[in-house]
Amino acid sequence: MTAVRDTGLPFMKMHGLGNDFVVLDARARTLEVTPALAVALGDRHRGVGFDQLAVITKGTQDAHLTFYNADGSLSGACGNATRCIARFLMDESGREALTLTTDRGTLPVCDAGGGLTSVNMGAPQLDWAEIPLAEAMDTLELPIEGAPTATGMGNPHCTFFVEDAEAVALDQFGPRYEHHPLYPRRTNVQVASVTGPDRIRMRVWERGVGVTLASGSSSCATAVAAARRGLTGRRVMIDLDGGTLMIDWREDGVWMTGPTAHVFDGVLSPDWLAAL
Repeated sequence: MTAVRDTGLPFMKMHGLGNDFVVLDARARTLEVTPALAVALGDRHRGVGFDQLAVITKGTQDAHLTFYNADGSLSGACGNATRCIARFLMDESGREALTLTTDRGTLPVCDAGGGLTSVNMGAPQLDWAEIPLAEAMDTLELPIEGAPTATGMGNPHCTFFVEDAEAVALDQFGPRYEHHPLYPRRTNVQVASVTGPDRIRMRVWERGVGVTLASGSSSCATAVAAARRGLTGRRVMIDLDGGTLMIDWREDGVWMTGPTAHVFDGVLSPDWLAAL
């Protein structure tokens, strides 16, 4: 970070359905991204503000992505950030399909037409040890009030199916289950209501962040949970606070399709970086 403390650090601000990100492009430079930097950047009053920080580096495929939550913790997956960065990289290269790597694994991405971008988030993790949970159990209905479903999508998820997702006080409900003893690595928490044939209204509390307008991995987990419980088919529309995603659980993985936005580019000043 010595060089960027002298010259400043360029960044991009992006969002997918209001799920917002700061993106650092480290393909041509060496960056030491620490939890302290992530927390400072994520401060919406003294930094830039984001739900997740994403770092692009060179990888074994077209690029590798690393994600940090607003509290500085690492996130194994971030579907909306992956789509946003995929759109940026496809526009940069003129290609219509790429392959990215994350801690989740290898993720194919492509232009879905009409300004939409798709990513294959991989096969869902349905076994208790993969999610992970603290002990062996059936992941379809956990022994928690409300009988939520546990799903792994590179990070843990706990999905509650409720009559009215709008009526849940998510700022109180979410943290109660994020730290539940059954989830040793904490969990994202979703409340979801089936509103029509293959349509779900979902709201999300993200671990290490809080209430967000959208979450790609949470949308994938909710779609998988609904299909497993026989509430929907395997192709559903997920209506979030920030907009709608299409989720398609196919044989090769869970595909997510939706819009992206590259909002602006900026430079973190040397003075701001020196104060860290």
